[in-house]
Amino acid sequence: MNSDCRRTLNPTVRTPARIQNFLVAVICILGLLGFSAPVSSQQVTTATGYEPKSRILFIFDASNSMAGQWDGARKIDIAREILFEMVDSLEEMSNVEMALRVYGHQSPVPPQDCSDTKLEVPFGPNNASRIRQKLRFINPKGTTPIARSLELAPDDFPPCGNCRNIILLITDGVEACDGDPCLVSTRLQKKGIILRPFVIGIGNDPGFRQTFNCIGEYYDAPSKKEFREALKVVITQALNATSAQVNLLDTDHRPTETNANVVFYDRYSGVIRYNMIHTINSRGNPDTLSLDHMSTYNVVAQTIPPVQVDSVKLVTGRHNIIGIDAPQGYLLVRTSRGSAYDSEKILVKKAGQPRTINIQEMGNVGKYIVGSYDLEIPIYPLMLVENVEILQSYTTTVEIPAPGYVTFSAQQPGSGALYQMTAEGDQQWVMNLMENMKSQGYYLQPGSYRVVFRRGDFKSTSFNVVRDFKVDQGSAENIQFY
Repeated sequence: MNSDCRRTLNPTVRTPARIQNFLVAVICILGLLGFSAPVSSQQVTTATGYEPKSRILFIFDASNSMAGQWDGARKIDIAREILFEMVDSLEEMSNVEMALRVYGHQSPVPPQDCSDTKLEVPFGPNNASRIRQKLRFINPKGTTPIARSLELAPDDFPPCGNCRNIILLITDGVEACDGDPCLVSTRLQKKGIILRPFVIGIGNDPGFRQTFNCIGEYYDAPSKKEFREALKVVITQALNATSAQVNLLDTDHRPTETNANVVFYDRYSGVIRYNMIHTINSRGNPDTLSLDHMSTYNVVAQTIPPVQVDSVKLVTGRHNIIGIDAPQGYLLVRTSRGSAYDSEKILVKKAGQPRTINIQEMGNVGKYIVGSYDLEIPIYPLMLVENVEILQSYTTTVEIPAPGYVTFSAQQPGSGALYQMTAEGDQQWVMNLMENMKSQGYYLQPGSYRVVFRRGDFKSTSFNVVRDFKVDQGSAENIQFY
């Protein structure tokens, strides 16, 4: 730190979680489709008051393999029975709508029709009976175009500004066409159209996890009973209300920090899901948020520098507390005389690091995460103030000598160089003057200086001018080359 600089600490007010060879059924909750379009920053809302309608699209496998036997019945009959039970229970929920897409039910194999997928029952209120009726008369006959069905699914959801869109895929095997469900799912997720899915695998095929793990979280369900239990977990995950709060923690691990922008990113797609200013409510507690618990989040508090917590998963049906270490203090940089120079900008960096993290105006207070910082003050010679400590809820004041203002004037533009003189009489380069200006002015630190100048229209070194001068705190000097 420059020996002429003085730092003082002033207290401020504290601001106080295949059955046999294939599956009988797999249910993939492929997550929330961003209003059947990629989620943009304009569609992102705050989390409070989030009470969406849940829309569930069943994608049902009616390929020829579903006619195979398991546990004394055909696979399609077991899968149909399970789906009937689900539709019956969801029918009673007023804030839930359902739709049905079926594949492999129109064209028998051979030949293989990889476009055999159709939205049989679109979304609408009170359509459970239509779904049951359609399922009763579907017989397995065709191939398994899973990827194609996933590609078409986003358009099955009509536009809606406050809906949670869920896909449930029921299938007994893997992709039979040239499509790649994992690739399709990944591409849609990266675009924010489908978020990270859940997968429930019924049966004991050890290769199934490898095959479908790329789509999302996988749950084993080797028996019919365990399948029903896993399905309850998934439905709970999809529909139950979940609350949360973000605790911005101070150095004592108390949730006293607030007023920072907090951003929730979907961990898989990178899409912004929520964007809000952190709030402490009238009871002195962080405000309660209603968040979509089907996503895994990276949460960023836009402090200076920002702090981040990755892979945040919410526990369904509970109040979740998301803790982020964000202790903060304050920084004030000013001159000893409060001169006009206080309107200039300073560069703030983490101690020992080259990257500027903030530009702060002299004379104004900035807020930073507790720690050490280096300051670069744009004054000549360049002033570096190192290892400035920011403490919890305190204002660290860095006071520098008031600079002087020096004007260099000539009848014609020319070339020049400015030096600072040391106590030993040596000169240290500070800057070169601008060659196209007759008059130019600079803030200089107090001290002794030397300027060397030659007019541009004089073509001999004999016309060099050397001037020594002194700058005092707050002084104004005019160096003329006439």
